[in-house]
Amino acid sequence: MTTTTAPAVELRDLRKTFRGTGKGTRGRQGSREARTVTAVDGLDLTIEPGEVVAFLGPNGAGKTTTLDMILGLTSPTSGTARTYGEEPRRAVAAGRVSAVLQSGGLLPDLTVRETVRLVAALFPRHEDVDDVLARAGLTGLGGRRVSKCSGGEQQRLRFALALLPSPDLLVLDEPTSGMDVTARRDFWATMHADADAGRTVVFATHYLEEAEDFARRIVLVAGGRVVADGTTAELRAQATGRLVSAQIGAGELARVTDVLQRVAGVDDVDHTGTPAGGIRVLVRCTDSDTVARTLMTDLGACELEISRGSLDQTFLEITEQAEQAAATTETAR
Repeated sequence: MTTTTAPAVELRDLRKTFRGTGKGTRGRQGSREARTVTAVDGLDLTIEPGEVVAFLGPNGAGKTTTLDMILGLTSPTSGTARTYGEEPRRAVAAGRVSAVLQSGGLLPDLTVRETVRLVAALFPRHEDVDDVLARAGLTGLGGRRVSKCSGGEQQRLRFALALLPSPDLLVLDEPTSGMDVTARRDFWATMHADADAGRTVVFATHYLEEAEDFARRIVLVAGGRVVADGTTAELRAQATGRLVSAQIGAGELARVTDVLQRVAGVDDVDHTGTPAGGIRVLVRCTDSDTVARTLMTDLGACELEISRGSLDQTFLEITEQAEQAAATTETAR
């Protein structure tokens, strides 16, 4: 790895548009004009060396296109993308950037060790093959053909290949897809050790709990823009929802529900349990203090608990807020 003071990733007003395949609209002469699809829409992002960043977003949010531009696989329509102060393609060619993609790129008839040796020969300088296999948890699988490896083992092989040039930046697309729990834990232990040594890790994942457990920073993308950026706690603070739950008396559900639905800031009232075993009311709201006071003082509830929503609830709420804001802006135009 190379010591540098430049940001690992620096994106400024990044935009990427594609010509759509739909019917589009008719021009003045009656001919069809191709519809333009905006995948990335003025995205700004800076990632410093040594950060572990989760890149999240719903399908069509622009995250994959953004990662492609960070890797130099596609060029921006406008704006700039820099990796350690360089054009992404130059950084990749110099071995400063590696990627672990979700599929493809492996020859099924080679063994695991043959695959690593073959790719290592492409670099003028590379890490020791045995060391790379060990770090990827593949020491005992060196003689196995790639075609006989499980999906998780093939993903670990891709990880080993990405480590060969000792890159400063690792870009991972669903890196633990197919791995079992132990392999996932070991993988992320390696990632954090590398980050502590100065390597930058940017990963896209659909496992929200993985982002929460292993990322030190979460970047949420929607509509081609960054709509939230921070730690898990900071992102949850942007979401307004709280969950208040409490035990209520038998036969009280109808009355409790009626009262709570009249409290300002209550979004939803639900319950679990049965009258015989005890009923627990669940209230999603924006003002947990008022709901808690109503439950304890006015409704005689007990065993009160207040919690923030899960990361997936936060994800959905922030995304919905961003989509509503974008729709309002589009309407105003």
